Amino acid sequence: MTMAEVKKAIQMVDLATQYASIKDEIDQAILGVVASSAYINGPEVKSFGEELEAYLGVKHVIPCANGTDALQIAMMALGLQPGDEVIAPSFTFVATAEVIALLGLTPVVVDVDPVTFNVDPACLEAAITPKTKAIVPVHLFGQSADMDPILDIAKRHNLYMIEDTAQAIGADYTSKSGTQKVGTFGEFGTTSFFPSKNLGCYGDGGALFTNDDTLADKARQIANHGMKVRYYHDMIGVNSRLDSIQAAVLRIKLRKLDEYNLARNKVAEYYDAAFASLPQLSAPGRQPGSSHVFHQYTLKTHEIDRDGLRAYLESEGIPAMIYYPVPLHLQKAYQDPRYNKGDFPHTENLSASVISLPIHTEMTTEQLETITGAVKTFIQNHA
Repeated sequence: MTMAEVKKAIQMVDLATQYASIKDEIDQAILGVVASSAYINGPEVKSFGEELEAYLGVKHVIPCANGTDALQIAMMALGLQPGDEVIAPSFTFVATAEVIALLGLTPVVVDVDPVTFNVDPACLEAAITPKTKAIVPVHLFGQSADMDPILDIAKRHNLYMIEDTAQAIGADYTSKSGTQKVGTFGEFGTTSFFPSKNLGCYGDGGALFTNDDTLADKARQIANHGMKVRYYHDMIGVNSRLDSIQAAVLRIKLRKLDEYNLARNKVAEYYDAAFASLPQLSAPGRQPGSSHVFHQYTLKTHEIDRDGLRAYLESEGIPAMIYYPVPLHLQKAYQDPRYNKGDFPHTENLSASVISLPIHTEMTTEQLETITGAVKTFIQNHA
């Protein structure tokens, strides 16, 4: 390939090339659903749920329409009431706080660890009040939050835990009690199957996980208009379903998830080695006890123009992203007199300094050479 062809092929996530590698299986699965006409709650949805249960080692998987719904359904099933406080990190996607606010609950945000980007357990504990009822430890960018101290905090303060594992499905965490998949420690785990996720479908989709039979029953009812028996509504619910075509796609991709996550790790290792000698960049920190599935490869920049680097890469045909440029506590929609600029220094520093490079399952050595070469060129020219 010419350099122009290599650059043209570089994407943050290359879903088209991934599809080409599994095209026959995907096409056959989709056509099978169309032929069956079982588009809603069909056998593919049931089979996918069972297969994901086996993969995660969890008793119940409740598929739903998207990851945001999964968080909302979890909070509804736990019976959280308006005014109850729910703690989440400020450095995360807005959906985490969005559902808290939509349910009339009170979002309480806290700072994160500057190395792993995940919630700082010490900050979490300091934010607990008599109104606190739940915590949402987001497993950001592909690795687990530090679960041992978080589990201890939840137990001592009698708090529910809802794990947001939309970016870390397939990652393991070794706690004091053994190794488990993230999303299986709390009352609920939740995930998204948005197309760009490590386990992504070809539209929207999500799921909840739990080992609690009663909570699983409630979540299933809530996701289906509050029904257990058709037309008998025992609780207020929502309409949140994973359709059969998406379930069929996910069944195929679930079988390849470990392979996909390994491919992402190989990309991360290439980046790590390429940037190891550059003081202007810090590679993503690893959480002790956790594997990493690298939903994103996110660098911290030091004493260089982060936005200038992004602009330079884009001028070279190389995409790069900033996750997340505005922390939750500084978002207009979530302004709160309790929080001011400077209150969460690690979060604010990360928002101003991080940059995420392309990472996906189909990356080639030529693409990686091009990306890392461009980053190095920018740094050399701006030293």
